[in-house]
Amino acid sequence: MILEMKVPSPGESIKEVEIATWLVKDGDYVEKDQAIAEVDSDKATLELPAEASGIITLKAEEGDAVAVGAVVCLIDTSLPNPSIGGASTPEVIEKPKEIEIKVEVAKATPAVQAPPSGVVGHPSPAARKILDEKNIQPSEIVGTGKDGRITKEDAVKGVPSMGTPTAGSRGSQRTKLSMLRRKVAERLVAAKNETAMLTTFNEVDMTAIYGLREQYKEEFKTKHGLGLGFMSFFTKAVTRALQLFPDVNSMIDGQEKIAYDFCDISVAVSGPKGLMVPVVRGAEKLTFKGVEAEIKRLAIRARDGQITVDEMTGGTFTISNGGVFGSMLSTPIINPPQSGILGMHNVVERAIVKNGQIVIAPVMFVALSYDHRIIDGRESVGFLVAVKEALENPVEILMDNNPKKALEL
Repeated sequence: MILEMKVPSPGESIKEVEIATWLVKDGDYVEKDQAIAEVDSDKATLELPAEASGIITLKAEEGDAVAVGAVVCLIDTSLPNPSIGGASTPEVIEKPKEIEIKVEVAKATPAVQAPPSGVVGHPSPAARKILDEKNIQPSEIVGTGKDGRITKEDAVKGVPSMGTPTAGSRGSQRTKLSMLRRKVAERLVAAKNETAMLTTFNEVDMTAIYGLREQYKEEFKTKHGLGLGFMSFFTKAVTRALQLFPDVNSMIDGQEKIAYDFCDISVAVSGPKGLMVPVVRGAEKLTFKGVEAEIKRLAIRARDGQITVDEMTGGTFTISNGGVFGSMLSTPIINPPQSGILGMHNVVERAIVKNGQIVIAPVMFVALSYDHRIIDGRESVGFLVAVKEALENPVEILMDNNPKKALEL
């Protein structure tokens, strides 16, 4: 029986996928549910499992764009597995072909004599000296003298200028962008062109959070098996600020505004195929432990290529942490159709003023990019100030003055 394997639908809005990698070769025996290919959609890379056991025949090449529902391979379920004693294809022994050897006698050619001074491409003595000093071949210079002779001026002008590469590899390689990367590019350009994007900045004194992490990180890890990172503090601060300024947690649909009474936070993470943005659902209801556990789960799935389209769809606001790569400051691009994104950056000891005194403190710059069509300056600045206040006073604002209870210790 020949089974036609068709491309399943990864999501409601996805109409085609791209064959990223075949994990098997044409004619291989595959087992049911074995991963036979990786396919790129415009939102994620997914594995394609075999629907039955048998010999596979590929019907698409790597890099091909294939419509959802189209046949990508055939599986002959009537053929046994050759590796476990089934019938095997007999080897065909080909008769050796006669090899025709041609021996050509090279004709003697006269020795090439050095061109006389004054012919095309021949440098003058002064030009020869300059070229030898700069290790430049005469063939690299176009002569402007009589009969193409290379003059001293030609040699001087032909010397590579400072910064011009003259040695080493100068190769290039052209590869097709994956469907995921092409879609990310389209969305980023659309966000810049179709929104009235503006960015506002602030700085956060991380002293209190550093103190809390130093005091409770070992106990937190021992009890929950999780690290106590910055993301839980930022997520809790963001969900509180979104409830105070709901316009930041809304989006435009045509001529209407859609406002949400829940906070599904998209978290930008770096995966093997590029930037992915899985969603922490109902983040406003999660504890510090719940946020850390969910972000860890999603990050592992993104890293292992197991993230699904549903896990990256439907966020209402995005947090991007460029600080893990050393970024000091950036203007993050909105993740459409959302209206806002918060950019975190690295923490650096800086001189700040506290109580009239100059002190050294760990400081992070934060940036809020927002769609000015729906979010006014009051809401955007107020939102970012609310985030700053919560991060600089987490015990009172985020933990109800009881850190051990908030951290479930």
